[in-house]
Amino acid sequence: MSTVKRFIAGVTCPRCAAMDRIRAWEQNGIRYRECVNCDFFEQLPIEDENSSELTTRVNQVRDEQKRQDVQPVRILDPGKPKN
Repeated sequence: MSTVKRFIAGVTCPRCAAMDRIRAWEQNGIRYRECVNCDFFEQLPIEDENSSELTTRVNQVRDEQKRQDVQPVRILDPGKPKN
């Protein structure tokens, strides 16, 4: 029985910086990651439920987003004159 290797969306390779080229799988209590673009390969022991998820472009907050101020939107009634 072969192990299913799945691509991780949004992850960039730490070696070649190619996006969406990392695939991951688990086997015998060890998590593996490899890049199909270069020769990057990594083994990680599977941690408990409190382990953090991998950083991706989806869950990573950019500095620009942190600095944006929230501004309320005011809906105007077109039938009323401005005061």
